[in-house]
Amino acid sequence: MGYLSDPLSDLLRVVRLDGTFFYTVEASAPWSIEVVGARELSPRVLPGAEHLISYHVVTTGHCFGGLTGEAQVELAAGDVIVFPHGDAHVMSSAPGVRSVSGVTSNAPERYHVVVLGDAPRSTAIVCGFLGCDRRPFNPLLAALPRRLHLPAASSVWLDGLTRQLSEDSRLGRAGADGVLTRLAELMFIDVVRRYLETLPPGQRGWLAGLRDELVGRVLELLHARPGDPWTLEQLAREAMSSRSNVAKRFTELVGQPPMQYLAQWRMQIAANRLAQSGAKIAAVAAEVGYDSEAAFSRAFKKATGVAPGAWREARRTSAG
Repeated sequence: MGYLSDPLSDLLRVVRLDGTFFYTVEASAPWSIEVVGARELSPRVLPGAEHLISYHVVTTGHCFGGLTGEAQVELAAGDVIVFPHGDAHVMSSAPGVRSVSGVTSNAPERYHVVVLGDAPRSTAIVCGFLGCDRRPFNPLLAALPRRLHLPAASSVWLDGLTRQLSEDSRLGRAGADGVLTRLAELMFIDVVRRYLETLPPGQRGWLAGLRDELVGRVLELLHARPGDPWTLEQLAREAMSSRSNVAKRFTELVGQPPMQYLAQWRMQIAANRLAQSGAKIAAVAAEVGYDSEAAFSRAFKKATGVAPGAWREARRTSAG
């Protein structure tokens, strides 16, 4: 079932999972950090990102973390907690601790070390944000819960992350940003894959579709050749199943028919191409299966609310 990773990798690429912002916390109990919703932090943290994913990696000691107003989960060294929807959340030395002010309305400076408490510090946390596109189509975000906890994270990226966030990185060592961004992306992919492995039977959604043999094969085909003139009949033939079975199973798990999914996936690919390249609109249209630039422009405007040229200009402006 090696094909399962391909649609996930494709999706993370075209929703521009990129750009990262780090700070570290070194604390002695009692302490707490209250982080506001990522939407409020975006202008300062990653101005060009449409959506922020917040996360914390415990490198030393233990602590608790969770959504604001909800139960917290205990975290040990090597654990990761991710808030895919960028919700407000709390990290603290014990459940309910709110006595020590930490990060509230603003994130610290990049690579800044937040020190909490006067006693010898027993807990260290790497805190960060990943940016990605939410529109026009990001089925992964919709499939993820508001909080993800990954115990005993993979040491492959964890060791690299903590090493790169050494004093040299904070002082601007050449290439540090690129390395840190890649490590943060590896962390997020690891979290998503581990979550995928733990999905209970009967779960629905895009990730459940990846795990299903038939739907996973259909997703692989659509992602591998999005510009092909697919029909349900051709898709069923290549997936080695019947039209009715493909339509029924795909809709049950993913929540929409395969041809509707393809139409939205094409718009996300096009949105990424418009934002990331100088390709002509007609070339982008052809890449995602449209013979007519006019037909593509109508479909794109229907999906996003703006014409392709306006989308490109807006993304260039926000990135600048």
